[in-house]
Amino acid sequence: MSLRIVFMGTPEFAVPSLKILVENGYDIVGVITATDKMGGRGGHQVLTSAVKKYALETGLKILQPEKLRNPEFIRELRSLNADLQVVVAFRMLPEIVWDMPGSGTFNLHGSLLPKYRGAAPINWAVINGETETGVTTFFIRHEIDTGDVIFQERTPIGPDETAGELHDRMMDLGAQLVLKTVRAIESGDYRLHRQDPALACPAPKLSKETGRINFDQPARAVHNFIRGLSPFPGAWTVLDDLELKILRSRPVQEPHPYPSGRMVTDEKTYIKFAAADGFVEILELQLQGRKRMDAADFVRGYRFSSN
Repeated sequence: MSLRIVFMGTPEFAVPSLKILVENGYDIVGVITATDKMGGRGGHQVLTSAVKKYALETGLKILQPEKLRNPEFIRELRSLNADLQVVVAFRMLPEIVWDMPGSGTFNLHGSLLPKYRGAAPINWAVINGETETGVTTFFIRHEIDTGDVIFQERTPIGPDETAGELHDRMMDLGAQLVLKTVRAIESGDYRLHRQDPALACPAPKLSKETGRINFDQPARAVHNFIRGLSPFPGAWTVLDDLELKILRSRPVQEPHPYPSGRMVTDEKTYIKFAAADGFVEILELQLQGRKRMDAADFVRGYRFSSN
């Protein structure tokens, strides 16, 4: 008899995990996702989550509670009689929710736990210059991202790969691991592994201020910072009193006489910024109020106030 599964998730990252369960014939008795929001041009459009859009397309039951402790939601969730709950990129669950199904509630996390516990594991792995990361499934417990590990899958990080590119690869890698985990729980063929807290490191939520570039660092560290925040929320500096978001870069080890952060350009082909041990050449950028573009095109069309 197939497991009755409740799936919880919100963004695009979660969709392949839900889709792979549906396509493999699992009984998804409910999908829990974020409430709709108003936004878009003029703020008058109803914005629904990527998970809700997929759930609507496939005719799945959708629940969108504002508060996860709401008694009415708890009653409705309990009435679904789920054997297992699968969580991918959702919010923190109260115990009354994660402890409900007989087979437990597991989460897919975008790192090799216990490394990078927190809201932005993919970004911080890239920012810190990691050459490898992965995805982990674990049973949810009280402390966030600390439960016993079920499975992990590793993947390399390219030296110039952005967080966005890595996110898209890990989205599909994670879906495969979710399917593997559900099958293992269904058969009872798995062994749990405790996380070693001594190996833990945080991956806190990113903010606008997090993204300001510190050019006092080596060029490679600045490059890692830029790609770790690309495309969102974006690493930025200031050019002629305007915010300049840098989306792609290249570190150049080269002695120079400039102070860190000095912009250098020939106004024809390149723009670069001085770092501690060289330059960070900009390949793709977005100036405040303008569209995203190649740096070479920007340089040819921009009137620099100073050089």
